[in-house]
Amino acid sequence: MNFGELFWAVQILAAFGLLVSAIAAVRFKNLVAAVIAMAVFSLILSLEFYILQAPDVAIAEAGVGACLTTAMYLLAIKNTTDEEVIE
Repeated sequence: MNFGELFWAVQILAAFGLLVSAIAAVRFKNLVAAVIAMAVFSLILSLEFYILQAPDVAIAEAGVGACLTTAMYLLAIKNTTDEEVIE
């Protein structure tokens, strides 16, 4: 397998991973599972940026998209309840 074939194989795997994680994030009923699927999407996207020779964008996507955004969503989910407040 030469470099060109390996490059396209990784591209196809990354595209498939992005598609699966995006569908999973939309389809999950559990909010925590959906947030984890979104984090996986961001990690695969940062890998794709790195493969396309944009390491600074890959680091930003991994830091902001996968870590910071996931932490903010999980904190927001933690601070909510299932009960509806009627005033």
